[in-house]
Amino acid sequence: MTTFELPIEVEKILTKFQANKYEIYVVGGAVRDILMGKIVSDWDFTTNATPEEILKIYPDGFCDNIYGTVGLTVEGYDKPFEITTFRTEHGYRDFRRPDKISWGKTLKEDLERRDFTFNALAIDDKKIIDLYEGQKDLDNKIVRAVGDANKRFNEDALRMMRAVRIAGELNFKIEEETFEAIQRNSTLINKIAKERVKDELFKILKSDNPYTGILHLKETGLMQEILPELTKCFGVEQKSPSRHHIYDVGQHLLMSLKECKSIDPITRFATLVHDIGKPQTFKKLPTGVITFYNHEMVSTRIAENLAERFKFSTREREKLVKLVRFHQFTVDENQTDSAIRRFITNVGLEYVQDMLDLRVADRLGGGARETSWRLEEFKKRLVEVQKQPFSIKDLKISGRDVMEELDIPAGPKVGEILEKLFNKVVEKKIENEKKALLTELNKIW
Repeated sequence: MTTFELPIEVEKILTKFQANKYEIYVVGGAVRDILMGKIVSDWDFTTNATPEEILKIYPDGFCDNIYGTVGLTVEGYDKPFEITTFRTEHGYRDFRRPDKISWGKTLKEDLERRDFTFNALAIDDKKIIDLYEGQKDLDNKIVRAVGDANKRFNEDALRMMRAVRIAGELNFKIEEETFEAIQRNSTLINKIAKERVKDELFKILKSDNPYTGILHLKETGLMQEILPELTKCFGVEQKSPSRHHIYDVGQHLLMSLKECKSIDPITRFATLVHDIGKPQTFKKLPTGVITFYNHEMVSTRIAENLAERFKFSTREREKLVKLVRFHQFTVDENQTDSAIRRFITNVGLEYVQDMLDLRVADRLGGGARETSWRLEEFKKRLVEVQKQPFSIKDLKISGRDVMEELDIPAGPKVGEILEKLFNKVVEKKIENEKKALLTELNKIW
């Protein structure tokens, strides 16, 4: 028999409702996390008390939704505890939310509308209520829909992506009938707002197993619906004379994601799509050599479209596009400081490490070694070049210093002088120190 211990704050709520002659249970992900030995961050309860009756028990609670959920602020917890009345749901014309909600009379009515068996578990103060073998599925590491999987996904099509995401996060398998139901209903994901799809996609990318989650998207057919451009990459060959690749484009992108050290979802997404323009630029020469000339430009246009499709923020879009656009950067021991500076300016100083993470993942995902002496030398050059000023504003003197030192008024001449000083610093003819700059200033004047 599974044993568990509930926090005293949770026990107090259960006891208080029972003292008022109401049923109440801990439900949802909290139960799953308890059984898996994880720390619970969200506490959800279900009860046969109506919202009005809940608020009589807890007058300080707040209820501002149509789902009968009352929130309680509990000291020591970042998120409020949520107590929801038993309910039944009817009609799902938008394949996301019920058209009608009715208060239920039994726990069974409430649990049978939930998504997966391990989320349809409940706990009272004494035991676990398991109507759908959720504990067995947890033990066997299986994601299984409650009851009829087709019905569950027609009620809320986003549950298909959630199944994929949870399977990836927990390293579970999707049960066969549930998996086939996702394949059968995959087109319904187009009924869901793209922002919600993005939320689930980012959760997959942020998980410990993003490769597994994205692979499940492909296998279930969901990738074809939300990222058709990525689906087209599979089967596009890259192996050819004088090329190091061992995978086709799609598999290379998946393997690159698998090898990506960054935990940032945008960097991981950029890694997943950095070569997404290759199918459109594929050419096989008479020699058998395969080329993808200018694929980074096509990939950039696709990345811009993806950012628009999934309603990326301005900052998210900027980062994604820069990482994709400049991922082909040159690593050459003969590069000038100006070339290195241009790379940093193009990518943006704050994204340089993300770009290096993408490059390493790209190498590993293509069958190459993690690094090379040229890449290591390039990293050292990046550090050295960053010690130099990047623009006139980085000089250790200002326009005011120039005007005071030379006793001249504000005007174009001041800018010209600063530009000359800046160029001399870039060319390493003088140090970017105030004393040296003032000395040089008097020379050029």
